[in-house]
Amino acid sequence: MNEHILISLTAIIVLAIGSQWLAWRLKFPSVLFLLVFGFLAGPVTNFLDPDALLGDLLMPMVSIAVAIILFEGSLTLHFKDLRAIGGALASLVSVGVLITWGLAAYFAWYVLDINTTIAVLLGAILVVTGPTVIGPLLRQIRPLGKVNDLLKWEGIVIDPIGALLTVLVFEAILAGEGQNAGTAVALVLGKTIVFGGLAGVLGAAQLVIFLKKFWVPDYLQETLSLALVVTMYLVSDLIQPESGLFAVTLMGILVANQKWVDVKHILAFKENLRILIIGILFIVLAARIQLEYFNILSGSMIVFLVLLILVVRPVAVWLSSLGRGMNWREKIFVSWMAPRGIVAAAVASIFSMRLVEINMPQAELLVPVVFSVIVGTVAIYGLTAPLLARWLKVAQSDPQGIVMVGAHPWALEIANVLKANGFKVALVDTNRTNIYTAKMAGVAAYHCNVISENILNEINLDGIGKLLALTSSDEANALAVLMFNEIFEREELYQLNPNRNLTGQGQLMIPQHLRGRYLFDDGIDYKYINTRHLAGSVVKITKLTEAFDYKKFSAHYGDLALPLFIITETNELLALTPDKVRNPVPGQKMVILVDPKMA
Repeated sequence: MNEHILISLTAIIVLAIGSQWLAWRLKFPSVLFLLVFGFLAGPVTNFLDPDALLGDLLMPMVSIAVAIILFEGSLTLHFKDLRAIGGALASLVSVGVLITWGLAAYFAWYVLDINTTIAVLLGAILVVTGPTVIGPLLRQIRPLGKVNDLLKWEGIVIDPIGALLTVLVFEAILAGEGQNAGTAVALVLGKTIVFGGLAGVLGAAQLVIFLKKFWVPDYLQETLSLALVVTMYLVSDLIQPESGLFAVTLMGILVANQKWVDVKHILAFKENLRILIIGILFIVLAARIQLEYFNILSGSMIVFLVLLILVVRPVAVWLSSLGRGMNWREKIFVSWMAPRGIVAAAVASIFSMRLVEINMPQAELLVPVVFSVIVGTVAIYGLTAPLLARWLKVAQSDPQGIVMVGAHPWALEIANVLKANGFKVALVDTNRTNIYTAKMAGVAAYHCNVISENILNEINLDGIGKLLALTSSDEANALAVLMFNEIFEREELYQLNPNRNLTGQGQLMIPQHLRGRYLFDDGIDYKYINTRHLAGSVVKITKLTEAFDYKKFSAHYGDLALPLFIITETNELLALTPDKVRNPVPGQKMVILVDPKMA
């Protein structure tokens, strides 16, 4: 028995991480693989039985996990984003919520033939989207500008709103009709706002004070924040059920926007934890579904799903965005991004059990309908949203643009060549003369320090997905990698080799895990390139052909040309690095630094 439990727990973790890795490799939304593997491990093969494995611990663990996910997500919400999206967001989580609730409830009653009480509760549950599904999709699609901010804010803020709305409907159901229902709803709403708000403020204040006064060592700061989140969630939920989600969301927003202490290390810890939690939650909840649940997937369920996607969401978005400064492309894309996730699944599971206990007719339909909506919306949005975003030109999927730290002459020459070949380039430097020269050459350039707290906010990163740290300082290059590590994939963070004149301890001052990938061949450092450039070497592009392939290129140029980058036929920019051998083929272009006599 103990061995089976150990095998089951191991399988959950392996499937959770393996699904997300596979999704990354195949460029598909991770939630799809998580649901598929959960179904296969649960109802299809009966290998996993979460209820037997975890028993009464299951739903409390799900609730705590959702609280942690919402806190982590809210740590990424900054009030500065609201300058561009505040009005649209407010309308989307108020007017949009009411429209979604009303239309979803009506279609559930009319199409699925569900009684009015359960239909109204189902409509409340389905107003949520959630960071567990929105986050991975946004990370894959990378929408431009305010579309990304709007969807990110909505996905996090709407979860506690949806949970609260569900609680209010549930309390009204228990209280019955008339004055008692109105009083019960008002009381629940008031207690949620007051006690959830107090718990959120208290939790944020405690965390900031502990960090500011150094009352906790560095190695305990992340775990302390985790303990405070769980505690505030519990306290708020004990006073008023389901108010804990509001408490932890508010706590995260307050911590993210205070100016007294830096919390980036906490966000990094929570982000890594979130990946594991999301994977485990979807595997566990998908494994709980019984195959007979999907008997409800009749023609009426498909019609209901189509109406949610093609009518409910677009109507909610277009009506709530009137006069909010969104163009038609942005409205269409936001209308096509409303996948339901773990919060809908958890809330449906909790309230279904409570209503079944009081013998509410059709209460058992909540879970299969909600999970059908989750599977359907995740599959449809996940597979089509990236294509729609590219068609609407509101996304930067697989961006090939470059931000270059260092705007000295040979870096500017590289930037000009890449820009001339269709790549977006942004230069960053503290030297005003270099920045002025770059701007006069028509290259986007920013006068700021790479360690500036606001550098990521000052640079327009739309269409940019790579970093090239090209300064003469190895420390500055490493700091640039560290600053951009939170928004770019680590494989796209590049820096020059350390100064070859440094030996022994000099090269070990900066640990390897804090560095980016080294550019070009071993030993090709700033001094080497700068010396060649001062001697007259120039940056140029050479196209390989069948008649002039890489072998003939090498024989022709020899040591007189230093290969820097490869541009593929699909206009993908590949940096040449010592850690990965690339074999250029005919049809590709090579960016090289070449001696003047060969130019």
